[in-house]
Amino acid sequence: MLLAAGRGTRLQAAVPKAYLTLRGAPLLLHSAARLLAAVPPEDTAEVFVLAQPEDRQAHLAPHLATLAKLAGGPERAHVVDGGATRQESMERGLQATPEDAGLIVVHDAARALVPVERTRDCIRAAQSTGAALLAIPATDTLKRVQNGHVVETLDRSAIWYAQTPQIARRELFLRACAHARKTGFAVTDDASLLEHAGIDVAVVDGSTGNLKITHPDDIPLAEALLERDPSPLP
Repeated sequence: MLLAAGRGTRLQAAVPKAYLTLRGAPLLLHSAARLLAAVPPEDTAEVFVLAQPEDRQAHLAPHLATLAKLAGGPERAHVVDGGATRQESMERGLQATPEDAGLIVVHDAARALVPVERTRDCIRAAQSTGAALLAIPATDTLKRVQNGHVVETLDRSAIWYAQTPQIARRELFLRACAHARKTGFAVTDDASLLEHAGIDVAVVDGSTGNLKITHPDDIPLAEALLERDPSPLP
């Protein structure tokens, strides 16, 4: 499930963030190619793109044929209208997935350099435990700040930076979403839904290269990383 409904206003780009191009291909296709390459050979996958309705023709339509080729056929590539928030988009995508789906892999389309092997490790962990995400341990000193002044230096030894993909069995995501609606809980990442519902989430080592392209300065860095590790695009 590729979340591509965000506008990416901090990038100040002429197109929504998921359709910004790196080496001739949009972030969306780089992400899809890497996620699909990470699927274990004994498993099959379908792709669900969460997109804003106004982006379908203008931005997504030119790439649907490539997306279908990556997925293994047009019957495995789906487009779902995204919502006003990430949480709403994720729930819409979840409802569109088939009832017999095993795992749901949720990924930010803007993380176009997601590592293939570590994503496969994350899939394996979720198959074993029920839910898992990629994350990296905090390396910077962390300060808690109020009104522009440091209040406290936090112990970073137990702090990790969450990345995507975030993966869980379909029934666990459904349970977590229902619990969030019942309790009025709002989140900024999908693993938080699981945590709030009391569902354990395993952590798999991610990569510093799995950056979320957010600011203009991220683009040259992503270009350099992509040169070293090209996406498996057709």
